[in-house]
Amino acid sequence: MAGLLPSTPQPTEIKLHQVSKILEIAYADGAQFKLPCEFLRVSSPSAEVRGHGVGNETLQVGKASVNIVAVEPVGNYAVKLVFDDGHDSGLFSWEYLYELGRDQDVLWAKYLAQLAAAGASRDKK
Repeated sequence: MAGLLPSTPQPTEIKLHQVSKILEIAYADGAQFKLPCEFLRVSSPSAEVRGHGVGNETLQVGKASVNIVAVEPVGNYAVKLVFDDGHDSGLFSWEYLYELGRDQDVLWAKYLAQLAAAGASRDKK
């Protein structure tokens, strides 16, 4: 991923589409992203997913059907996403959500490659 953005992007609208399992977010600079709940779950900035340092990440498997049940604001800088599998410990900053949207194709391809290398599946076992 590229470095930090010059200034923190500010969202102008966030919509959760539970049927299609998409979080739609629009930013003041005109950028708009449609982020699948599964992508957000496997990209969570939580210690459960990222670990406590490089090389300690935990590959998330079986998350194809995960959904978001709540989007809770955290100050003026982030949201806490509550997933229906009980995960709710990652705080998604406006900047991190922007980076996920901007780099979604590359990050998703990397995730799929990691799953394949591990012989794991997006579907629950």
